[in-house]
Amino acid sequence: MAEDAENNAEVKDEVARNTNLAEDAVEEEAKKPANILEQLFSRGNRLLTLPGSSLVINDDTRRLLALFTDGTFLVSESHKFDGRVLSFEVLARKKKLTIGKPKYVSQNELTAIYNFAERNQPVAENDVDLDQLQMQKDFVNVVARAASQKVSDIHVIVADSTQIMFRVNGMMQTEMEYNKEWGESFVRAAFASSDISDSNYAQNEFQGAQKLGSTPLRGSKGKLMLPHNVLAIRLQFNPIAFGSQYLVMRLLYADDNPDGSGDLAALGFGEYELNLFYRLRAVPVGLSVIAGPTGSGKSTTLQRNMIKLLQEKNYELNLLTVEDPPEYPIPGARQMPVTNANTEEEKAEQFTKALSAALRSDPDVIMVGEVRALAAAQLTFQGALSGHGMWTTLHANSAPAILMRLRDMGVEPFKLTDPELVKGLVSQRLFRRLCPHCRQSVKEKLNEPSVQRLKVALGDFGIENTYVRGPGCKYCDNRGIKGRMCVPEIILPDGTFLDLMIKGETRKAIDYWTSDLNGRTLKDAATERMLKGYIDLDEVERWCGLLDQRPAY
Repeated sequence: MAEDAENNAEVKDEVARNTNLAEDAVEEEAKKPANILEQLFSRGNRLLTLPGSSLVINDDTRRLLALFTDGTFLVSESHKFDGRVLSFEVLARKKKLTIGKPKYVSQNELTAIYNFAERNQPVAENDVDLDQLQMQKDFVNVVARAASQKVSDIHVIVADSTQIMFRVNGMMQTEMEYNKEWGESFVRAAFASSDISDSNYAQNEFQGAQKLGSTPLRGSKGKLMLPHNVLAIRLQFNPIAFGSQYLVMRLLYADDNPDGSGDLAALGFGEYELNLFYRLRAVPVGLSVIAGPTGSGKSTTLQRNMIKLLQEKNYELNLLTVEDPPEYPIPGARQMPVTNANTEEEKAEQFTKALSAALRSDPDVIMVGEVRALAAAQLTFQGALSGHGMWTTLHANSAPAILMRLRDMGVEPFKLTDPELVKGLVSQRLFRRLCPHCRQSVKEKLNEPSVQRLKVALGDFGIENTYVRGPGCKYCDNRGIKGRMCVPEIILPDGTFLDLMIKGETRKAIDYWTSDLNGRTLKDAATERMLKGYIDLDEVERWCGLLDQRPAY
């Protein structure tokens, strides 16, 4: 019995020892993560991907990774090959940040790291540039003010003072004025707020950048929120003489009606133009080009047309786009961005690589955002030659001038005279639309020179059916204008037209187009809309020349 009691005591002691060891192990395990976290954040090491830090990434990407100032790069082990992780590595190297090889950790460990950082690594007051923070807020406020008026471009001119101008319905108007110091800080804040840009701001250099969506406000836990209807902002920074800086911001808006975003009629196209676009979309092979100056709505027309193409084909074709960078979403398309380049030479090289890749990616239709150089033009024609539908935009003065622009780039004449390759030539302008509630008949201004020219060109019928801008009313915010509408000229060329153009017989080519091919020039299209009361006399003469003159080409 005594022996049994002794054995029981030994067992109890062993159990107690094991229990103590287990408790110590649990306690040590509990301390271990804290020790690891303390090591990660030791010697002033900071978490660069913490919300509110200077490195701007979205919350979905942040959930997958963590980057520290010493280059420690932690990645969720279940997302080793996630495209967002790979894109982040490219971004970090572009910004010249130290980044080591990925170390794979669990999702719980990443969560613990961010929780620890937020509890123990508050942003020090001296790390926060309060002036910069305020200027970023001013940046958002200026953009919001512009977006409420559907401004297309914001111009910030910094000289002895700072002038902010808005382009509303195609016309420039001064909106705000500040001192020079405010303007310089504003421009720097705009650069710091961008998501795609050079690594450093250089006041005396030409630089481009882009602001996308909503990103954390630097130095705070708030958000730098763009207005909900603004998809992105393209920024162009320019040095200027007799001043210090000149910033131009192009606002890219989301569609007001996404469900009908393939509706070209909403842009101002009439039945005649809609039928021609339908015929172009029905062509499986060949090149169609949409031209016009900057700000003429080329990208919007191309986007709507691509959406309509996919809808008509029941999304049963592979539509690839190559854009620098993508501006508007095209549901159902694979949109390939060209963003990892700083200089124009690098952009041209990367654009050519992306277009070559698109041609090797089993496409049915390829949309090229813009043809700027010969290499891109040649690849675009190569796509048409190899049996693909190709769509692109180009800077040219008119639809016929597209051929001259391509020839000037260096495209061979035999390609430009082949009607199996060149399928559609489109040029367009945006005309201010009259407010139907306060517009005025030209009969009230019979003595004005423009009205006299109208009478010479169109007679009494023109006088009876033409209007000019009114004084403004409550329906148009006292502007006399209700937005803008697109007016195009569209050519579906044949071999005769192409031959005449390439031979330099432009006048014969235009006469052949308007007579034998039933074409309609921009001036004719604008005049039709003027006689329907949509646009005014001054707007037609502004874009198409005087009414009593024959078109220049």
